[in-house]
Amino acid sequence: MNYLEEIGTKAKKAATELNLLLQEDKNRALKACAEELLHSEKEILAANENDVKIAQKNGVKSSLIDRLRLTAERLKGMADGLMQIYALQDPIGEVTSMTVRPNGLTIGQKVVPLGVIGIIYESRPNVTSDAFGLCFKSGNAVILRGGSDAINSNKAIVKALRGGLKNAGCCEDAVQLIEDTSRELVGEFMKMNDYIDLLIPRGGAGLIRSVKENSKIPVIETGIGNCHVYVDEFADFTMALDIIENAKTQRLGVCNACESLVIHEKVSKDFLPLLFDRLHAKEVEIRADERGCAIAPGCVQATEEDYGTEYLDKIISLKVVDSIEEAIAHINRYNTKHSEAIITNDYNHAMKFLNEIDAAAVYVNASTRFTDGNEFGFGAEIGISTQKLHARGPMGLKALTTTKYIIFGNGQIRK
Repeated sequence: MNYLEEIGTKAKKAATELNLLLQEDKNRALKACAEELLHSEKEILAANENDVKIAQKNGVKSSLIDRLRLTAERLKGMADGLMQIYALQDPIGEVTSMTVRPNGLTIGQKVVPLGVIGIIYESRPNVTSDAFGLCFKSGNAVILRGGSDAINSNKAIVKALRGGLKNAGCCEDAVQLIEDTSRELVGEFMKMNDYIDLLIPRGGAGLIRSVKENSKIPVIETGIGNCHVYVDEFADFTMALDIIENAKTQRLGVCNACESLVIHEKVSKDFLPLLFDRLHAKEVEIRADERGCAIAPGCVQATEEDYGTEYLDKIISLKVVDSIEEAIAHINRYNTKHSEAIITNDYNHAMKFLNEIDAAAVYVNASTRFTDGNEFGFGAEIGISTQKLHARGPMGLKALTTTKYIIFGNGQIRK
């Protein structure tokens, strides 16, 4: 039995044990894991600092280092995230749609775990605890394969989580980390369909494309975020400026940050100079079309590639349009079906945008930064699904479950 087969075997055994846990058992373990994360602060932050130093030495850009970096505050946020999952209702065991058929059979659906979930992700070590917490509460064992850039952080976090499980008398193999970061092993991991029921990639476009093309395991795609904010002809300028600044600059290296702007022609001459000043103060470069550059000469001429780019940096693209129809067509062409927003005081335009934009989350007069499991009341998220099958948007507990039919009879036979 090789390294991955051993991990897979342990995960399947753990999943069987998890399926028998009651909600109070899971909650006791989640609390113990949250406490262990805080007790292990010194070790986790030291390991993370090692990862950060290596990333800086390798010339990784600052926005991506921000995704990698842990602080005492962020570590507390990870522990709090586990406690928020603790407070959520356990979906496992819920029985719905009980109906009695003419033959006397009573048929219903029961919510059950998926089994073993594999997650391949990059950089962000907070994903390690979030993914564990959601998988554990929904009765699933999880196998984690983080990026090499966060390997020391992930080892320390998983060690703490396993320690918490042990303290609570639960199976430590409910969470396992693949510590070998070689690319060859990732290829093998994606073919472990005998052990893993679902594979979730979290990271850049290259990672997601590779998993989709090479996995033999069912995949839920968590997409990159080329998110737009459209400033309509009926927009409130103050609101629009505040939302754009927040959506773009609050955190640069996240998938729900705004990467593209669309501005209605009727407000462009008055709004663009204000926008340029606001973003220039934040050192954000605007790559605009010809009309945008003519109005705000400080902008850089955009290329076709810019409109489809997730920058994760202090850069944003901009296009001036003549109508809401053109805005919607532009967004639907270049977006990644993640999060899109309109700023408008016109009800009909707001509803048109909501109805016609193809994305997992569509906002009216709010920042795209709210596309987040915690903000949506899920406690945390295992990713933002941008596909349309099984789950879409922030994936909480229910997205990690399936159902089985349960049938009660009294001796019926089919004729």
